[in-house]
Amino acid sequence: MTTTPATTATTEPPSLRTWLPWLLVPAAIWGCSFVFIEVGIRELHPLYVTLGRVACGAVALLAILAIRRESLPRSPLTWAHLAAIGFFGAAVPFTLFGYGEERIPSLLAGIWNGTTPLVVLPVAVLVFRTERFTRNQALGLALGFAGTLIILGAWRGTDGADLLGQLMCFGAAVCYGVAIPYQARFLTPRMTSDLAIAATMLVCATVEVALIAPFVAGAPPAITSLSPEVIASVVALGALGTGAALALHMRNVRRIGGSNASYVTYLVPIFAIALGVLVLDEKLEWYQPVGAAVVLYGVALSQGRFRRRPR
Repeated sequence: MTTTPATTATTEPPSLRTWLPWLLVPAAIWGCSFVFIEVGIRELHPLYVTLGRVACGAVALLAILAIRRESLPRSPLTWAHLAAIGFFGAAVPFTLFGYGEERIPSLLAGIWNGTTPLVVLPVAVLVFRTERFTRNQALGLALGFAGTLIILGAWRGTDGADLLGQLMCFGAAVCYGVAIPYQARFLTPRMTSDLAIAATMLVCATVEVALIAPFVAGAPPAITSLSPEVIASVVALGALGTGAALALHMRNVRRIGGSNASYVTYLVPIFAIALGVLVLDEKLEWYQPVGAAVVLYGVALSQGRFRRRPR
């Protein structure tokens, strides 16, 4: 899952009944992404799963841009920034989730994805200085940290492979936490089309992974050697999970406002857990959803969800 800085809708948001289904669709697709990764890495190196993902996602978004008659940026500086975001916001985290799911269940990877906002906040405050700390934000971060310890099951210990897998997935969230405020700091004022930003980022990520993968993972396998399930999973992961879902998220930002659209953060882990249990027959420990709930409560608190609004 990749996100973009929230923007404010220019019109009054429609009612909950109208926009909730549009919020559930990208959440469900992003929740499915962790299942697609789990299937893809059965026969492919995580780097080649990432390559298929970013390439299919780029094709999907470029097709949408062509239909909307929007163009990619022309500024070399913008492309340079997007190359950095493509690396830290797509190539590296997507690969880390693949490596992580070689060691832990997909549902647990989906839970760790929900920690992304907790990383975004301190990076935005301390590194890019695009936000300021408040008391609620500090408390939210503390709760989020406590929630991560619960997810890890810190009191019961863990084996090396499981711990490494969880740290890899948390590392992916850290990459998102760097890429999102970087984009807010250097790109949002330069471009008006979020879809153009996302498409260019995926094009850059495709080139980057295509250059790196042969040196790390060896020559790619022949497509004819892959099962239909793996091929379909990688295509769906890119075209739906990275392309269509992102386009729907951008639509939600424009139609219902960035604040309402950001509620997708709370829904993705729910879908990831449900699909992991139902589709892949994965085992869920009691403390993992409890830790996820604590993390998401911390996220909500740090984002000011519990402040009273004026009538």
